[in-house]
Amino acid sequence: MTAKPVRLNAAGDPAIGMGPSSLVEPECFTTDDRTELISHHFTTGDQKILAGVWECAPCREEIEAYPVHEMMTVLDGSLTLTDADGHAETYEAGDTFFMPKGARCTWEITRTLRKFYMIADV
Repeated sequence: MTAKPVRLNAAGDPAIGMGPSSLVEPECFTTDDRTELISHHFTTGDQKILAGVWECAPCREEIEAYPVHEMMTVLDGSLTLTDADGHAETYEAGDTFFMPKGARCTWEITRTLRKFYMIADV
């Protein structure tokens, strides 16, 4: 296979769209909406690098150690991250941020979030 650039599409893979995702535990959702969708646009053979788009309804999770390195760009919605020291930052459409592997945080989606992601699990 020849390596080539990959366009990330905010609506998901143009051929198949978005599919179900189950990264968030059901009890973490904060409304009756349990929507969680994902579309991987790029995955290495060993699945150590992933890129695509993810959408999730409002939820709140206490994360002891973020499982991967992840860079994200918010396309729609709102996410507030509170670090281990209690410092909170809110990210909305157009904001890009990086979450290092091992970071302790509270992850709270306050308005359905759609984001581009690039994950490195190294």
